Amino acid sequence: MRGLIRSPAVQGVLAWILAFWLSLCLGTARWRRENTGAIEGVWAAKGPVLVLFWHSRIALSPACWDRRRAQDARALISLSPDGEFIAKAVAKLGFPAIRGSSSKSTKKGEKVKGGSAAFRDALRWLKSGGALAITPDGPRGPAEQMAEGAALLAKVSGAPVMLVGLAGAPCKRLGSWDKAMIPLPFAKGGIVWEGPFYADKDADLDGLRADWAARLSALTERAEALVR
Repeated sequence: MRGLIRSPAVQGVLAWILAFWLSLCLGTARWRRENTGAIEGVWAAKGPVLVLFWHSRIALSPACWDRRRAQDARALISLSPDGEFIAKAVAKLGFPAIRGSSSKSTKKGEKVKGGSAAFRDALRWLKSGGALAITPDGPRGPAEQMAEGAALLAKVSGAPVMLVGLAGAPCKRLGSWDKAMIPLPFAKGGIVWEGPFYADKDADLDGLRADWAARLSALTERAEALVR
C-alpha cells in the first residue's frame, strides 16, 4: 500500500487534492496578523531573505507570503518520498521547491543525502535576491529544535532572517512526529512576524540557533493565542 501511495501518479493526484484543499482553507480563513511592518520592510527592499517557521506549520505557510508584493519564494523540502508529495503541492500554490536538506552533515559528521547540493542551490537562490522558506526542525525533528542549516545559510549568504509564527483553529492534527497542522475551511488564522535578524561572520551559530528557536516557539504560541 505504501508503495502505491508513493508512486508518481498517485502522488501527483494527492498533491493536486492537497493544493486545492489548502487554497480553499487559506483563502476562507479569517486572519489576524501582528508586526506585519517588519516583513513589509523586507518586501519593499526586494532583496534576499530567509523565512523560518516550524515544520508542523507547513500547510499554513503560504498564507504569510504576499506574492503580489514580495520577492519570488522557494521552499526547501527534503528528498524523502513524503517530501516529494509536499513539494508538488506547494509548487501548485506558487512556491517551487529546492529539494534536499539545508544541513550539510549530521551530528556524526556523515553526509546527508542531497544536503550539500541543496545548500549550494539555496545559497545560489539567495544570492540572486530570492526568498527561501525553511522549516529548521525538519524533515525528521525533533520538533521545534533548530538544526544548523538555517543559521549557516544566514551566515554564509548574509541574508536577513525573518521568523514567523503560524496557527489555525479549528484544524486537523496529524499523528506525525511534528503533529502537523492541516487547516479547515473558514477557520481563524494567526500570523506573527519578528525580525530581521542577521548572522555576521563571527556569529556563534549554536547561540543563534538557541535564540532563534526560542523566539520562533514564542511567536508560534502568540499566533496560537490569536486564534483561541
